[in-house]
Amino acid sequence: METYFPRILILLAQQPPEGPGILGMLIPMLAIGFLFYFLLIVPQRKEQRKRQQMLGALKKNDRVITIGGIYGVVANVHREADEVTLKVDEATNTKIRVSLSAIARVLGEGPSEENT
Repeated sequence: METYFPRILILLAQQPPEGPGILGMLIPMLAIGFLFYFLLIVPQRKEQRKRQQMLGALKKNDRVITIGGIYGVVANVHREADEVTLKVDEATNTKIRVSLSAIARVLGEGPSEENT
């Protein structure tokens, strides 16, 4: 009959193999952090800066689309009140007031010349 007790003691007395140190674990984490920053945060900031410039340059007679899909021509811009007045129908002179942040895109300048 063979005893396993001495073998267990020998296995327990051995030093465990050394794994990567703290530096070995820190380098991949830093690499993931840099990738996250350059692939997600930098493009988002660039897009945000571009949108702020677009809204800052908004002026009377610009053709715009709101985030709700409404096409209109800017009639008035109140930057202090964060408000834009849009003319949505030339025939009835219909105007709506929307928040400045509700402008999705600027299409160009001047009223649209669509023949319907």
